[in-house]
Amino acid sequence: MKEKEVERLNQLKAEERKLYQNQITYICGIDEAGRGPLAGPVVVGAVILPQDSFIEGINDSKKVSEKKREKLYEKITEEAIAYSVGIVEQKMIDEINILNATKLGVKLALQGLQQKPDIIMIDALNHLDTLGIPYISVIKGDANIYSIAAASIIAKVTRDRIMRQWDEVYPIYGFAKHKGYGTAEHIKMIKQEGPCMLHRKSFIKNFVNSSH
Repeated sequence: MKEKEVERLNQLKAEERKLYQNQITYICGIDEAGRGPLAGPVVVGAVILPQDSFIEGINDSKKVSEKKREKLYEKITEEAIAYSVGIVEQKMIDEINILNATKLGVKLALQGLQQKPDIIMIDALNHLDTLGIPYISVIKGDANIYSIAAASIIAKVTRDRIMRQWDEVYPIYGFAKHKGYGTAEHIKMIKQEGPCMLHRKSFIKNFVNSSH
């Protein structure tokens, strides 16, 4: 591993190392993917990695190519003490709004963990039901905290896989390409064909003819 990468990973792990020194054993990183798209679920990833975990290339999922994310996903899930995802479908997003849906995803992801964490580090979310587990909310956590970056990769890869599967059901919208985000091509297809059951009605109401 190059010196620069070692330095970068050490920086990512700095805050967690402080916690480990204070008798903390299990840190759970949490992050979401899919708050912004017009279609599909919001996915929350939760992961507890060993204290000595040092996976080359771990970074905010947005800074990593799709191919590299898939490889990192395999390494992270292989090495993890526990990991889980919380998936909240578009119907629920429409009912309770995206912020509350994301918070629900956090709770679901925590419920799915095989190991209870001592503390949670989460990317920029507050007022959460974390099942009584203390949490630290970190602005830009996915770019600055090792376990949150790992969780962001789990969330993103899981969501991308879901959207690729839906692309086979509704090939007309191009979900495999844009993963449900509001690209010009995607919006054009919604206007032309009307939405499908995967679309978030609350997100697309501004440009959809109500007759669809």
